[in-house]
Amino acid sequence: MATGHAPGNPIPAVRKHPPVEHPVVVIGPQYLAQYPVELAISTKLWTLGENDFKVSDITGTLIFQIRTMHRRWEAFRGESKEEKDLLFTAKKSKLFQFKTDLDVFLANNKGDVPDFKVKGGYRESSCSVFLGDSNTMLAQMHRRHTLASTILATDSFGVTVYPNVDYAFIAALVVILDEINADRSGED
Repeated sequence: MATGHAPGNPIPAVRKHPPVEHPVVVIGPQYLAQYPVELAISTKLWTLGENDFKVSDITGTLIFQIRTMHRRWEAFRGESKEEKDLLFTAKKSKLFQFKTDLDVFLANNKGDVPDFKVKGGYRESSCSVFLGDSNTMLAQMHRRHTLASTILATDSFGVTVYPNVDYAFIAALVVILDEINADRSGED
């Protein structure tokens, strides 16, 4: 799902929430920081088929890219599609929703209780990621509306990932959320 390598250290964001109790690692420990990380996620609008999402720090330095393929909401390690390399799955919390809420299950979770929840109104341009059914917030996303993004036909998201949270995983969730909402709005 993610290509590239983790940089030395992304630019820190202003800390607004206490850190999580234990590190949250899904993609890999190289994507953990001891401080909040601000990310910018962008993609071209009006593409046919697959989308490429670029994940940068707030200075514009590219950290990695995510390519979506065929609307799959399963994330695998590398290019694999084998069950042993499954990282997580994401699904809508409810069949019918006015806003998109996601339940996210790690590969080893065979139960009904999600490991993570994505809550909020994507069409309202924001969402939050929580640890399971708790109120422990891991990240927040908001859509950026700028004159440049309108002119260049790009979509851009600002993402704040809190300390000790796998920011590649959070970026992947934002991409999945974007793809789900593109399906719902009839885009693509």
